[in-house]
Amino acid sequence: MNDVILLKLGEIVLKGLNRRSFEQKLMNNIRYRLERIGKFKVTLMQSTVYVEALDEGADMDEAFEALGKVFGIATLSRAAACEKDAQSIAELCISYLRREMLSAESFKVEAKRADKSFPMTSIQLSQYVGSALSDAYPDCRVDVHSPELTVHVEVRDIAAYVHSAPTQGAGGMPLGSNGVGVTLLSGGIDSPVSTYMISKRGVRLIPIHFFSFPYTSQQAKDKVIELARELCDYCGRMTLEVVPFTHIQEEIRDKCPEEYFTLIMRRFMMRIADRIAVSNGAKAIVTGENLGQVASQTMEAMAVTRAVTQLPILQPLIGMDKEEIVRMARKIGTFETSILPYEDCCTVFTPRHPKTKPHIEEVEQLEAALDVEALVDEALSGIERIRIGYGE
Repeated sequence: MNDVILLKLGEIVLKGLNRRSFEQKLMNNIRYRLERIGKFKVTLMQSTVYVEALDEGADMDEAFEALGKVFGIATLSRAAACEKDAQSIAELCISYLRREMLSAESFKVEAKRADKSFPMTSIQLSQYVGSALSDAYPDCRVDVHSPELTVHVEVRDIAAYVHSAPTQGAGGMPLGSNGVGVTLLSGGIDSPVSTYMISKRGVRLIPIHFFSFPYTSQQAKDKVIELARELCDYCGRMTLEVVPFTHIQEEIRDKCPEEYFTLIMRRFMMRIADRIAVSNGAKAIVTGENLGQVASQTMEAMAVTRAVTQLPILQPLIGMDKEEIVRMARKIGTFETSILPYEDCCTVFTPRHPKTKPHIEEVEQLEAALDVEALVDEALSGIERIRIGYGE
């Protein structure tokens, strides 16, 4: 009996002539994710990826957990394989699913016959296996409408596979299949979630953090590094770009009206993000903005902020409730780190009465008091780059 993990493809199956490139991205991502766990054989056939251990050191439990965070996979199943023979399949179901059958009060069998040369139809195979299971476990009744346990049998090209209910995968598109972007990563709840959501659409991201030492602490910077590590479970290897932002904020404080501090600060962030994106071949900027959540996230304020870049601004959280964002943060494992009490640069020199409905002309006039290009160049020259890989 061979233990195997079955991975069912998600949206990739809807692709046309370019489907092969998406599949190749997914296979590369799977192999990379398994590298540190052990040696595995990874095969793609009939919209299913088969993962088999090649030595005793390959931990199938750890592999299953890791593959549950790989984008592009719809469902995962721990399965056992046997030869394509009805009696062998029934015997495997009886032995492999013993624990599930003993704990369930009702069951049904769902068979799929991908190999059309198999002599039984799917219905015939379901009935055959179901009868064998009923004889072996008489206390577990058959219920084809609302069973507590569904036994899955798949007859495929190489072998037959038996498993219980599949586990939902990460979904989305394979990481890297939709290009590269940059993402603004603060220490809050929202930006890690927005990073995750755009990564799920197949975008490989470069996180950017604006650091204002000594107004923000080393603990605040360490917090963001930890968030990036946690995101690596889904987003893969990343290089965190830590941008020194103190001088820019001090210049804004000294030369601009208080109510415009946040607006002008965010325009600098966008300018810097735009330059980093272009230098890395990235095609979009990702932010965690949420309409109306704070003063800088009104429609007027966001229009003024985005006016300094030509790249598209992707805002996956724009219409979400805060409760939805918090639920997602808990799901992906970033919430507890995000709520640590170390504040980022967005809390530095916060205006008492921020401008919520600015006009771009007046903001541009106020920025004339600043040497914008010199400040941006200075910040870019002082970037600290921190490489963060999966499992580190």
